[in-house]
Amino acid sequence: MFLLKKIISAFLLPVPIGIVLLFLALFFLLKNSYKKAKIFLVLGFLWFALLSNQTISNMIISPLENAYPALKETPKDIKYILVLGNGHKTNDNFPITSELNTTAINRLIEGIRHYKNLENSKLIVSGCSFDDVNSHAQMQKKLAISLGVNEADIITLDTPKDTKEEAIEAKKIVGNQKLILVTTASHMKRAVMLFEKEGLDIVASPTNHKFFTSNYPTSYFNASNIKKVELATHEYLGMIYSYLKGEI
Repeated sequence: MFLLKKIISAFLLPVPIGIVLLFLALFFLLKNSYKKAKIFLVLGFLWFALLSNQTISNMIISPLENAYPALKETPKDIKYILVLGNGHKTNDNFPITSELNTTAINRLIEGIRHYKNLENSKLIVSGCSFDDVNSHAQMQKKLAISLGVNEADIITLDTPKDTKEEAIEAKKIVGNQKLILVTTASHMKRAVMLFEKEGLDIVASPTNHKFFTSNYPTSYFNASNIKKVELATHEYLGMIYSYLKGEI
C-alpha cells in the first residue's frame, strides 16, 4: 500500500502532468493531427510557465507554510524534540553532510537548535532505511553527534516509513508529554494533524520555508518555483489521502 501510494502520487505531481501534456502534443503531431498537437503544446507550455512563476508558486504553498509560525524561542518546559525524516544515500566516499539531503539537514539543525536551548532534553530522529544499508534515523544520529549532541540524548526511530508511522512510534516514547515537532514548513500542517490524531501534544517548529519574494530577474520564472508547487501538491494529496483513510 505504501509503495502504491507513492507511485500514484508521483504521477499527480506538476512535472509528470506537464510531461504528459507535451507527450500528447508529440503523439498528435506524429499522427498528423496538428490542431490537437498545437493545443497540447500550448497547454504544456502554459503549465510549466505558470507553475515556474514566483507569484503563483507562492500563492500555492503559502497556505501550508503559514499554518504555524516559526518557533523562534524554545519553550523551557519540554523534554522531547522530534525531527521528522526525509532522505539520504549512504556513500562512504562522501561526508555525512552530502549523504543526507538538504531538507534532512535543515530539519536536524532546527532540532539541534532547540536541544541546545534545553536542559536534559532528548532528540528523537526518525526514518527507515528503504533501500539503503543504513536507516535514516542512524544517519541523522551520526550527523547530530558530529554537531555536538550527546549520543545518550539521541533516540532513534528506525522503522517508520511515513509521517503516520512516525506519530505512532513517537507516542510510545513521549506518551502525554509535550513534544517539539520539527519538519519542513509546508509539511507541518499535515504532520500536526497526524500527530494530534494519535493523541500527541505538539508544539510545531516549522523550518525550511520556501516562500520568498525577490525582484531579481531570474526569480520570476525559475525551476525552484516548480519545486515549491511540487512540495505543496504532495502535501495537498497527502492530506486528501489521510482524510479518506481517517488518519486526520
